[in-house]
Amino acid sequence: MATVQWRPEVNALTTPQSWRPRYVARNTNGSDVLAARIALKHPSLDEETIKTTITALIEEIRIDLINGDQSSLDNAITFRLSLTGRLDSPDAPLPPAEESVALRAVFSRAITEDVQRNVRFERLPFEEKLPVIAQAEDTVFGLSDVLNPSGALRLNGSDLSFTQGVADEGCVIEGTRSGRTAQSRFVSVSDTAITLLPDIPAQNDPWNNEYLLFIATHYTENGTLRTGIYRRKLRSPLTVTKLGHPNPPDVGILTDKAASPYVTVTGGTLSADETVRIQVILDLHAGSLAFNLLDMTEGGKAGAAVTVTANGPVTLAGFSGSALISLNVTVNNFADLVKMIRSGYSGRLVDVLVVKVA
Repeated sequence: MATVQWRPEVNALTTPQSWRPRYVARNTNGSDVLAARIALKHPSLDEETIKTTITALIEEIRIDLINGDQSSLDNAITFRLSLTGRLDSPDAPLPPAEESVALRAVFSRAITEDVQRNVRFERLPFEEKLPVIAQAEDTVFGLSDVLNPSGALRLNGSDLSFTQGVADEGCVIEGTRSGRTAQSRFVSVSDTAITLLPDIPAQNDPWNNEYLLFIATHYTENGTLRTGIYRRKLRSPLTVTKLGHPNPPDVGILTDKAASPYVTVTGGTLSADETVRIQVILDLHAGSLAFNLLDMTEGGKAGAAVTVTANGPVTLAGFSGSALISLNVTVNNFADLVKMIRSGYSGRLVDVLVVKVA
């Protein structure tokens, strides 16, 4: 015999907080399933006859209810009508039927006690309802996990909606090293999607371009504050200037909250301003990193990959048609870069670089 599944859920109406059991149905069995099961137990009855009988029974119960009668399946279930609503005086009319009429199915004591004696329970893990952020995408670049100050950030997921203006509800962007900003410029907010114009908090150093995103909300008026965290990290574009100069300034990239950059751009050859991406892929078996340049489309053009196994300078070739002919970088902290990519980025790290001649 199968078990009856249930899980605990928060009862938001009690103080101090309590929990209540919530029944979780395994299946919903319709007339076809019930008819097939009855036919197996009673071979003299065919399924179509049983389904026709079920349909006829439902119709007769419907007629009884419309006529103000109760229908009773002996020693099993009674179907009846109930009324609800507020009357301001004894002679006030009933509210409209769609507001006042409800239908009930009441099981007999014998059926109830039989189920209570034979039921066996299975407890499911507690699942707290939280905002679930499944994806974050910049609408200008069309790239996931990019936090673009000049774009709009679209969040997709479930149970995302919150009340704007309520002090502890909303969306927050937080730097992994420093800085935290509650977002205020929302284009749209719904349960399944939020679009906002991001206000990005500054961090201690310009190479600290890694951010976390949170959504906090109450699902009921007196409910507990629930906070959902986007499981992936967002990264903002980094600007590399004066690539047309003999000695351009060093620019830290591909770093998390560290006080010193893991990788530094030291120079390159550029014919016109351009926005590109730099990608690093971890090879766990070889313990190496593959660096290359990408265009701004997933699955688009890519420069040749260069394998790196230690600290030191690297020259990356641009991709076909790019104004960035080459980019010179120096790996300053190979070990921590590997650790960051392995633990925080599932083996692949990408930064958006705005490269400029001047």
